[in-house]
Amino acid sequence: MAQSLQDLFDTLPQQGRVDWIGVRPAKYETLLSLETVWAEQDVGLEGDRYASRGGKRQVTLIQSEHLAAIASILVRERLEPALVRRNIAVSGINLLALKKQKFTIGEALLECTGLCHPCSRMEDLLGPGGYNAMRGHGGITTRVLQGGLIALGAPVKLWKP
Repeated sequence: MAQSLQDLFDTLPQQGRVDWIGVRPAKYETLLSLETVWAEQDVGLEGDRYASRGGKRQVTLIQSEHLAAIASILVRERLEPALVRRNIAVSGINLLALKKQKFTIGEALLECTGLCHPCSRMEDLLGPGGYNAMRGHGGITTRVLQGGLIALGAPVKLWKP
């Protein structure tokens, strides 16, 4: 029996995991790598400069698999997650499949609010072509619907009420 597109959107059997966590204390500062972070409801990650009540970009995520793709495009062996200035790198789940979805990451409940497009700083941080290497690989933006602890290795999965 054929499934509807909505059924397919609502079915995501894969479960991801948190590979890296970082917060930006201030504009242009280096991201601080963390083992755990608190996600505050309707604010964002504790210690991150983008944490703000009601914002649509409270937490940014990128797929670890996309870091490898970006590194390949830039002819590098690997790419440190902090260089792309996202808060959390995850693997094992397609982040784009979480578009318009709610999902859990550790103890927190997040909702995807859109795509996280690269900015011009990628040229400075990644070198010539950094901006274009990131296009299509920038990850997603989210807001925190329910606060909770996020730790390295925590599961990332579609939320089912």
